[in-house]
Order: sequence, then C-alpha cells, then structure tokens
Amino acid sequence: MTIQLRRATGDDLNALFRLEQSAFTGDCFNRRQLWYLLNRAHAETWALECDAEAPMPAKLLGYGTLLFRLGSSRARLYSFCVHPESRGSGLGRQLLETLEGAARSRGCTRLGLEVRADNGAAKALYRRMGFRLERCLPGYYEDGCAAWQMLKSLETEVLKEEG
Repeated sequence: MTIQLRRATGDDLNALFRLEQSAFTGDCFNRRQLWYLLNRAHAETWALECDAEAPMPAKLLGYGTLLFRLGSSRARLYSFCVHPESRGSGLGRQLLETLEGAARSRGCTRLGLEVRADNGAAKALYRRMGFRLERCLPGYYEDGCAAWQMLKSLETEVLKEEG
C-alpha cells in the first residue's frame, strides 16, 4: 500500500462527502459547502489516499483544507479529517506537515485553527506539532461544545529551510 498526498479536485467531492459523514457526528460539511471549498473559495484542499493493490480504486483516508485571506500572513486550517480507521497511524501528522508546507509556500507565517474542546486526540496532535492554545471559544459548535483556538508560528520552519 502506497500513501499519496495531493491537491484535491472537484472529482474528489463525493469521496470527501463520504469521509465527512463517516468521521464526524455533527458540524459536517454538506456537498454544496465542500464544492465551494474545492472550486471557489480562496483555499487549498489536500487529499490523503492509499493506492490499494489492484483492482480496488484509491481510498481517501483524510483531507485538510486551508483558507487564505488576501493581504494576511495567517492561514486557517478550516477542516482536518482523518478516517476513523486510520487514526493513530501517523497519517494525520503527514497530512498536517503537508498543509503547513502549503501555507508556508504561500508566504504565511502563522497557521491557526479551532478544535473541539472535548477532542483530546486532536488537541494532542496539534500540540505535538507545535500549536499552542490561544483562547477558549464557548458554545462554538452546533451542539454547544466549546472550541479551543490554537496557533502555530511557521516562521521557524521558514528560517530553517533558508539556512
């Protein structure tokens, strides 16, 4: 099995929608929202897939979407999803590293995100990857759960790459 990270396209819409449905119980994107992120938003979506041995088609194991704002050096990790069966395998780290590289390649020096306050695994991954807690956002999610806003500086990585 080979793991591949690539920019997502409009052809990935159905697979992204199925992954959203299998990974989240609430606050899921619908097809129209995913289509917009893929085709119209000032965004980049990256897909993580495995090339299964023939004759099975590739399987989407995760994806992440970055939002960019013109004139801002801060990117936002808007969506990050790893298939439930693939969690804990290191694939989330690979995907996050790719997304950070994509943000740096656009000149971003900071990467922000929001994560459910009760999602200990995701918070632990983000902290291991250098994100720090910024502030709590009460009642952020549709079910009333709070979120943590987190931030990572990408400048140290830029300096390391140049040095």
